[in-house]
Amino acid sequence: MLGSGFALVMALLYSLFLLATRPATPTPTYRYEPDTITESLIVASFVSLALLIAVTLQLSNPYWAAVSCFLIIQGIHLRTMWIKQIHRLFGTLLGVVLASWMLSWGLSIWGVALAILTMMLCIETLVDRHYGLAVIFITPLTIFIAEYGSGLPFSESAYQEVIRTRLFDTVIGCLVGLSGGVVMHSTNLRIPLRCIENWLLARFG
Repeated sequence: MLGSGFALVMALLYSLFLLATRPATPTPTYRYEPDTITESLIVASFVSLALLIAVTLQLSNPYWAAVSCFLIIQGIHLRTMWIKQIHRLFGTLLGVVLASWMLSWGLSIWGVALAILTMMLCIETLVDRHYGLAVIFITPLTIFIAEYGSGLPFSESAYQEVIRTRLFDTVIGCLVGLSGGVVMHSTNLRIPLRCIENWLLARFG
């Protein structure tokens, strides 16, 4: 909660700074973009499905599956989703190897903080250039934050279990996300959803 609140405050301050320093522009006109409701329903449904599968399987961190699904299904084209899925799967596979190696170091609290800072710098440097390389560092970062933040004893068997869970969650999220992408970009499946959207806009718009 504190982290989210801090991020919102910083985003607000940065937005106000941009408004104060950039030259004034004419007020933009906003209009409804077609298929917004349709795509929102598809994304929400498949992300919820990924979370439901992870919860049903009683995985320790089911939100990882939902996040993976959401990241994959955001692709503009089906080819983009496929490439992003490959990047995430192989990046996660290499990332858990890196996480296993780093967790074996037995870092102190300050060592963990320094490792998290270093991984965040690597992620921010790589994410815009190559998503797959960034995921290699995103994976150990999320494992460090999730497990060291829990305050529980962190034995070798515990981190091996969380690594297996991370891999399983990622595979579930990627497969469900790609399925959602197929639905989103399928003309035959979108037609009935588009009819529902047009009905809603005519009824309540």
